[in-house]
Amino acid sequence: MELPIAVRDALQAASRNQGTPLFEIVETPDAANTLRMVPLEDYEGKLQVICRQGDMLDINRLNKRLGRDLRVISRRELRRIRERLDVQLIPALPSLTGWPTVVDEAVEQLESVALAYAPGGPQVEMPIDAFRRLTSEARRLSVTAPVASIQVNLSEPQRDREQLHSALERFTNLRIRQRLEDTLELPPLPETAQRIIHLRVNPNAVMNDLVDIVESDPSLAAQVVSWASSSFYAAAGQVRSVHDAVSRVLGFELVMNLAMGLSLGRALKAPEDEPDGYIGYWQQAIWQAQAAGVLSAMMRRGERPSFGLAYLGGLLHNFGYLLLNQVFPPHFRVVCRTLEANACLDSSVIEQHILGITREQIGAQLMENWGMPDEVVVALRNQKNPDFDGELAVYAQLLYLGRMLLIERGIDLGAPAPLDPALFERLGLDPDKVAGQFDELVENRDSIMAMAGMMQQS
Repeated sequence: MELPIAVRDALQAASRNQGTPLFEIVETPDAANTLRMVPLEDYEGKLQVICRQGDMLDINRLNKRLGRDLRVISRRELRRIRERLDVQLIPALPSLTGWPTVVDEAVEQLESVALAYAPGGPQVEMPIDAFRRLTSEARRLSVTAPVASIQVNLSEPQRDREQLHSALERFTNLRIRQRLEDTLELPPLPETAQRIIHLRVNPNAVMNDLVDIVESDPSLAAQVVSWASSSFYAAAGQVRSVHDAVSRVLGFELVMNLAMGLSLGRALKAPEDEPDGYIGYWQQAIWQAQAAGVLSAMMRRGERPSFGLAYLGGLLHNFGYLLLNQVFPPHFRVVCRTLEANACLDSSVIEQHILGITREQIGAQLMENWGMPDEVVVALRNQKNPDFDGELAVYAQLLYLGRMLLIERGIDLGAPAPLDPALFERLGLDPDKVAGQFDELVENRDSIMAMAGMMQQS
């Protein structure tokens, strides 16, 4: 890949000033010495921070050190700057923007640095002394945390309650440890969800029992009818009633899980302050539910999990996000700003660093308290851990695989990660056939957005 003109000119000008070549182009760079530039702004103006690619920029620490209220610049402006420089990534060269610069002190530990201008492509490499000369006017501050030092609890669910208590005590004035149910200050399990749970475990339940539950909640009834009438299901003829939606279009199990997911989602309000560019709660819920449903339907008979429970796990997979906003409101804003500044990192790393607990832990804990099916609890708790192999692991694996496949196709559900072919083998799935199904799912984006819009408006 040819070096962009703006980057080449900036480097050549620096080389002339120094009298000796500063850099070389490296086709296979060492990820350990790659730097990234994070563009920020507040009412005082713009600022850029240069740090190691593998470190988490602690935006809260930076703001405290500088006495500012910085956040990542908008995606629109970032796109405009990239287009002007003709780069896919803004290299860590202060002269390209001319903004005041902070260089994280951890950069000084490197012997050489690499500056990226396109994902996965060649990089500009230079000795650390040359980089120091290039950034001689930048301020040096310690504003990052090594990701390796942030231990996310992936494999010990029994520690979740202890960590949750610890996080609550850290961010509240509680002096005495209380039971989770007393400290969370969450609404009780909604009545509709309670009735659906009882219906689920009733072996004699029939369709009319579900229709009665849905019709007892007018907004839910309207939602189910609208859902069945959507272009996604292409129902023949007009859907006139909940009974019609259940019997002719959606089916008993899908309506039961849609009603459950919608009822729980309405129990907590969506955050008013979210990360810039964040895909809303219901959009994420529908993408993950559809993905889990597609994967479960493709598994071999006899090994195939319950479609309905896989779908429900997808609908509720991000419920912990709503909980973090409700349980830790003063600190949720810090989480949002840090997510913006560290889009390359998984949300669990950032939440663990700031709150001491992740959305997956707190979401699964509440689901367990509410008596939700074990399959859903396990799915939510272990959805970020592809190596989890405990009981009911298939539900967590479906969520993990579905999310990564959607991210590969441009659906912004978090940081990408390489997929281990062994995961397809464990689930008995053909990667090529799965790819075809997911390409088709993403091509149906407009229908997914419309379905999410219905959920959001209910």
